[in-house]
Amino acid sequence: MNMKVTQLAIGRFHHFHLARQLERLGLLEKIYTGFPKFKLRDEQGIPKDKVKTFPWIHTPYMKRGLIGIDYWKWLSEEWEWLDMQVIDKYVAGKINHPTILIALSGNGLHAGKKAKDHNGYFICDRGSSHIRFQDQILREEFSRWGHTFRGIDSRVIEKEEIEYEQSDLITVPSQFVKKTFLDQGIPEEKLAKIPYGARLERFYKVAEPSTKKFKVLWVGSVGIRKGFMYALQAFQNLKHPNKEFVVIGTVEPEMRQLLAGQNLDKVSFLGLVPNAQLPRIYSTAHVFVIPSLEEGLAMVQGEALACGCPVIASVNSGAEDLFEDGKEGFILPIRNPAMITNRLEQFADDPELRQKMSVAAIERVKSIGGWDSYGNGFQETLLSLIQGY
Repeated sequence: MNMKVTQLAIGRFHHFHLARQLERLGLLEKIYTGFPKFKLRDEQGIPKDKVKTFPWIHTPYMKRGLIGIDYWKWLSEEWEWLDMQVIDKYVAGKINHPTILIALSGNGLHAGKKAKDHNGYFICDRGSSHIRFQDQILREEFSRWGHTFRGIDSRVIEKEEIEYEQSDLITVPSQFVKKTFLDQGIPEEKLAKIPYGARLERFYKVAEPSTKKFKVLWVGSVGIRKGFMYALQAFQNLKHPNKEFVVIGTVEPEMRQLLAGQNLDKVSFLGLVPNAQLPRIYSTAHVFVIPSLEEGLAMVQGEALACGCPVIASVNSGAEDLFEDGKEGFILPIRNPAMITNRLEQFADDPELRQKMSVAAIERVKSIGGWDSYGNGFQETLLSLIQGY
């Protein structure tokens, strides 16, 4: 394949994993990001001259919470829109020859058009559900908990849907996400499902859970979208003499209000922890819970499985593309704390079941092959696109 890939992702997300894979396969031309270079020092495996940063709008936007600007919702919305537009147009100005542009959805309308104008291709990479499904389910969920979701900026929805139409291909990470696109009328032939991998060199089993305590683990944003209240309710209803719920991640503002007055006995909020500590935390947990309302394919699931920690996940987390229900964990419908409690009780009451699933989890993730399988899948997709089959 002669044509190389230009990547555009305003943040990091999974795109630097993809860039490493494309470099391994000899396909990477450049990756553009809104992150500053000093924040990318831990991104190994990509030549420095292929990483192009445009941090002038995105970096201060990400720091807006430190000065309280995030409470001015209208300003955050305008800033986010400007952020996405400027980097898109900036990269469009850099494209002057045939290339395959892989752009994170919402970031690539102008750059994608420019790539196609130069006889290249435009791939819109969507890491979450279809933007209209995402907007609808978040409106519903916030309302269920007595909060108002401002909704996704209508300009962002419009831009993304034009990208869906304009792109040669839309890549998605899970069957759940693919279904939301099909339900919105996107033709199946325009969709390519390529599940994410896990960093096996970083995440692996290093310890055993305690036999004296039953530890439930949460890693990720503590918010309404992730379904944290369902996990908390399930834990509260779990009858166990020595249980613990370890919560790692930033607590979102709406969740702070919902947690006021809740029974948080035996719940430990640790905030953010260094990545180097996560393998031990995953390894010593009996079960990992993630009942998200919508995701692409939550990568923390792969991290937990790689450390031998079985997972209880919602179907909307993309779990079906990572493990099998009843083998390495359990996959449940959304908004069902009673079912989560039931599965927690199974793990607590049957250590042999948990151990069996722990072994199966490690074998499953190893069989997937880490991020190499993701890179190989993308290479096959690129070849199919260029060769027209």
